[in-house]
Amino acid sequence: MDPDAPMASGPEPGVFRWIMGFLLVGACWGLTTPFMRKAAMNYTPPQRPALTDPNNSWLKKKVLGVLYAVIGVLSRPAYAIPLLLNVTGSVWFFILIGKAELSLTVPITNSLAFLFTVLGEWWAEKKVISRDTWIGMAFVLGGIGLCVQSKS
Repeated sequence: MDPDAPMASGPEPGVFRWIMGFLLVGACWGLTTPFMRKAAMNYTPPQRPALTDPNNSWLKKKVLGVLYAVIGVLSRPAYAIPLLLNVTGSVWFFILIGKAELSLTVPITNSLAFLFTVLGEWWAEKKVISRDTWIGMAFVLGGIGLCVQSKS
């Protein structure tokens, strides 16, 4: 196979598949963030003797503190599962930018992530969505529509 030859590509995905791809990335990024935040805020690290040992240097205590915090948070399913979904969204995003129009993919996925973050806060933290936020969300959706319209 000639490495300089153009790659054969299959048929272009339909509009429904593009929409589903954008929605999946936005949902994975936006919905998971409030759940990760909640899990991180509710985490109380256990006491570690190495962090209070006077024989350990300041640098060693800081490095161990970060390491213990990362391991502690990632070992909790309340944080690890949303993080895994969030990273999965990033993989889907990189697949999308390899196929879709870059100037549409980035603003659409980031805008949808904002919308899903608002919904995730409502779901995870029972935050009330204010009237101004609803109006802002409508403007974001309108902006997405204008971006798509400008490319057609």
